[in-house]
Amino acid sequence: MALPEQTSLLLSLLRNAKIQDQFNDSDWELLIRQCKSSLLMGSVGNRLIYQIPKADFSDRVKAHFQAALTFWERQKVEVDWQVKGLAKIFLRQDQPLVLLKGAAYMISGMGHSVGRSFNDIDCLVAHAELDHVADALNWKGWFTVNLTNYDKFYYRKWMHELPPMRNLKNGTTLDIHHAILPLTAKYHPNTSLLFERLRKTQIDNVYTLCPEDMVIHSATHLFHEGEFDHGLRDLVDIKELLRYFSENESGFWDRLVPRAIELDLIRPLYYGLHYAQQILAAEIPDTVMQDAAAGAPNFVMKKVMDGLFLRALRPDHPSCDLPGTGFARWLLYIRSHYLRMPLYLLIPHLVRKSWKRRFDKSDAETAAV
Repeated sequence: MALPEQTSLLLSLLRNAKIQDQFNDSDWELLIRQCKSSLLMGSVGNRLIYQIPKADFSDRVKAHFQAALTFWERQKVEVDWQVKGLAKIFLRQDQPLVLLKGAAYMISGMGHSVGRSFNDIDCLVAHAELDHVADALNWKGWFTVNLTNYDKFYYRKWMHELPPMRNLKNGTTLDIHHAILPLTAKYHPNTSLLFERLRKTQIDNVYTLCPEDMVIHSATHLFHEGEFDHGLRDLVDIKELLRYFSENESGFWDRLVPRAIELDLIRPLYYGLHYAQQILAAEIPDTVMQDAAAGAPNFVMKKVMDGLFLRALRPDHPSCDLPGTGFARWLLYIRSHYLRMPLYLLIPHLVRKSWKRRFDKSDAETAAV
């Protein structure tokens, strides 16, 4: 199921860098707006300024992208400093600091991490060590703030992560995960398997997931979340991870699908491969797609999901919307909650949160979901 391009200059550029040669001044202005709304200014700036030979655009346009890259360079210094400090805290607890998503890409020095924006540092901790790690972080100025007792209960009993912790000195946010998906989710990957294949980074006591797990986690995160303001950015992550590991990791393609099956995450991996190929023209071997099809939904549901995701994963800008885009994102938001927990838990939870937002203004700003 192919959807028309409309005015998605950003998608056209992500699929084919040479298309920028055809842009006029109005196109560049629209592209900048699409990049900003999709959180891809720095990533596209990296591509245009450093990767495309003799990219032709005005100094005024270049200044926008260069500003995003300058911001990212400052962020990189701050994240590098924070990660080294966290690594020492974790080391004292005899625990590895396992980075996830944006921080992992940056610390690993992956090319696509240049310019990639993110708002917090994500890490993975064994469930049995959560309290020890949280207490150690508290002593160093990391605290959870502005949560109700119900929110704390919700995170502890059902979610796959602790409530976000904030450093009181510099405002950095840390998300501590103890599983890939919520404990009540449909799929139940064995988190301990992730620790068996960790990759060491150049920073002492800092690790990332192995290549296959990094891709699978990225796909699982994207296709189980219900907010798509940065959905295209996360899909770009999947495409770039596939490209990077296929070029630098021998046997990567052979290990990817079997690992997803082992983790009980073949469905989100299928979606990640399918939409990276459909939307961003990712180069994926036919044999891998055939093997990943084991995780595809039935024919009817596949058509439904194509109709939803091919709309929801477009740039988050009005110029890129198709008929039904808003409705598609709303349905996927509902789907994300359905995947997160069964109806007998979900309905009371949503009713409680809706009631609080409507009638308890003091609690509205601290709602967890």
